[in-house]
Amino acid sequence: MSDLLNKSGQIAAGRITPPKPPAIKGGAQGTNFRDMLSQRLAVSETRTRELTFSKHAQARVEQRGVELTPEDIERLGQAISLAEEKGINASLIYLGDTAFIVNIPSKVVVTVVDSEQPEPNVFTNIDGAVIL
Repeated sequence: MSDLLNKSGQIAAGRITPPKPPAIKGGAQGTNFRDMLSQRLAVSETRTRELTFSKHAQARVEQRGVELTPEDIERLGQAISLAEEKGINASLIYLGDTAFIVNIPSKVVVTVVDSEQPEPNVFTNIDGAVIL
């Protein structure tokens, strides 16, 4: 505060420049706290979001008589984690004799196809596959 006063003890005239905030250690250069916090929260939210089935996928599971055990659901979750690590957004996950099309960021199964379907199966708009 003494640098704000002149020799006679009065407030000095002129521009007062606030001090620069201290740098945050541990962050990437050029990254501010708000960006870092947003990134961490997004990662945390993605990891805690549970696997869900769209209405379409639920209907396909019922129509085709696909039976999923808790172990199948766990393996499907592991496959989603693998796809997520590789940066895949839309994946074909082949588990046993059943194929799942999954939106990886939202962890939503979009559709389900089993090997007993009579017509040929063509999958589009996927950018990766996980075969278990």
